[in-house]
Amino acid sequence: MEAIKTVVYAGLIAIGVRSFLFEPFNIPSGSMIPTLQVGDFVFVSKFSYGYSRFSLPLSPDLFSGRIFGSEPHRGDVAVFRLPTDTSIDYIKRIVGLPGDHIQMKSGQLYLNGVVVPSILVGPYIATGDGPPTEYQRYTETLPPSGHGKPVTHAILKTADLGPLDNTQEYIVPPGTVFGMGDNRDNSQDSRVLDHVGYIPLANLVGHAEIIFFSFDAEHPWWQFWCWPLEIRWNRLLMRVH
Repeated sequence: MEAIKTVVYAGLIAIGVRSFLFEPFNIPSGSMIPTLQVGDFVFVSKFSYGYSRFSLPLSPDLFSGRIFGSEPHRGDVAVFRLPTDTSIDYIKRIVGLPGDHIQMKSGQLYLNGVVVPSILVGPYIATGDGPPTEYQRYTETLPPSGHGKPVTHAILKTADLGPLDNTQEYIVPPGTVFGMGDNRDNSQDSRVLDHVGYIPLANLVGHAEIIFFSFDAEHPWWQFWCWPLEIRWNRLLMRVH
């Protein structure tokens, strides 16, 4: 009986932590390279933006909106439920807040009519999401939201003439945010209105905080002797920014 109680208590604690504090997520695609790599596992803080139905296991429709809600900051890396299919989790960087005007022109991000500064760093070879691909790496600095600080982060681009490099002007509606992948030419994000589009605040799951594990999975799973070599030791416990 005591053993059963211990298991039940442990299960309730795990559910509580996962629902209200931190939830682990893995990164299955390369849309956030170089910030997040395929095979990264991150802890997401559930309390950063308050709680919605999507904070709870199985997403029960118990209430609408958010409880203890807090608007994200521009530059946050956030997990959210895909607006067109709320059974799917996505992770993107929040670049637009309610009322912001967002547009891409020749590969440059414009926010409220002003180009967001970016500086070329140099070539970058991305792996883990298909064949190795050469990009150009930049550092981009998003302006602060409210009384916050500017957020400088890395982005990748291949060219300035792709379908997502020249877009319409998006005006972020009230109660929503606008998310983009750091891998700008390889990301289905808010620029694609019929797939992601504007992200309701209620769909936010949490703020990505730290990479707690990472591996590159270059070898078949059964080659267990290669497992230690596949761990990206230098990425463990990295902050997500």
